[in-house]
Amino acid sequence: MIDPLVLLAFVPAALALNLTLGADMMFCLGQGLRHGPRAAIAASAGIAAGGLAHGLVAGLGLGALVSGMPWLFDVIRWVGVAYLLWLAVQALRSGPVRGAGHDVPAGTHHAFRDAFVVNLTNPKIVLFMLAFVPQFVDPARAVLPQFLVFAGVLSLGGFFVNGAVGIFAGGIGRTVARSERFSKVLGWISAGVFAALAARLAVMERA
Repeated sequence: MIDPLVLLAFVPAALALNLTLGADMMFCLGQGLRHGPRAAIAASAGIAAGGLAHGLVAGLGLGALVSGMPWLFDVIRWVGVAYLLWLAVQALRSGPVRGAGHDVPAGTHHAFRDAFVVNLTNPKIVLFMLAFVPQFVDPARAVLPQFLVFAGVLSLGGFFVNGAVGIFAGGIGRTVARSERFSKVLGWISAGVFAALAARLAVMERA
């Protein structure tokens, strides 16, 4: 389905992208600080699932629709901005972290869902899929399976990199969350991360 040499060339390029500081990594960082390592891993999994969905969309050719319709890009973008701001408000309203920084299963579920939605509402990822992945796609073969494989490689690498960042942040969060004062500070930090991501998405340009 994919030439092994092409896949071999794609892996280091994908890893370099995974290691680049971006919105996904910052989101996992915020989740780790606020809710602990398990939530950070769940958020990383949600982002990975979103990456696979973007690969499917781009492989089906729907990404070209977003690329050619500026208003659709803006609609998706502003939905993402609104959702991130809602997460920021929730981080402020949630108060101190319960259980001295130890996250609970419900928190991991919400982390996965929020990360998935945030990733899906970033139209830049679809355009990135259309700009980067096609360089490795062989048009003589089935295009959709190739997009899914390359998206899977990107998502898998991102899962481990973003998860590691979140786990590290979660360790810090558990240490300081024993203090109610620091726990409140973590809430403000998480809200700041979400607000910064919303601002970044709001000023984003298509090109």
